[in-house]
Amino acid sequence: QVQLVESGGGLVQPGGSLRLSCAASGFTFRIYGMSWYRQAPGKERELVAAITNTGTSTNYADSVKGRFTISRDNAKNTVYLQMNSLKPEDTAVYYCSTYTKGFRSWGQGTQVTVSS
Repeated sequence: QVQLVESGGGLVQPGGSLRLSCAASGFTFRIYGMSWYRQAPGKERELVAAITNTGTSTNYADSVKGRFTISRDNAKNTVYLQMNSLKPEDTAVYYCSTYTKGFRSWGQGTQVTVSS
């Protein structure tokens, strides 16, 4: 079955950086697009960034454009989210996700807190 395991979250000061990783298993990683979502307390889960299976195309939420970069390493079955110039409003649980064979799968999430 699909397994997605996020890591790399933590507490960071405003203006700082974090790199999230998502290790995938249980499916043919290289043929599926991957996404990062986030959910802040009291808010709905929202799409942050997505990348195609080859990594040649990406898209971002307007709120993170120019600050976040999604990438993937198909040899390592891993997708990344580099987050720079972090703001307090980026505080949320970040989830890795993929849509395979008609089902959307989620990781357990990793907490990102941006605070001084």
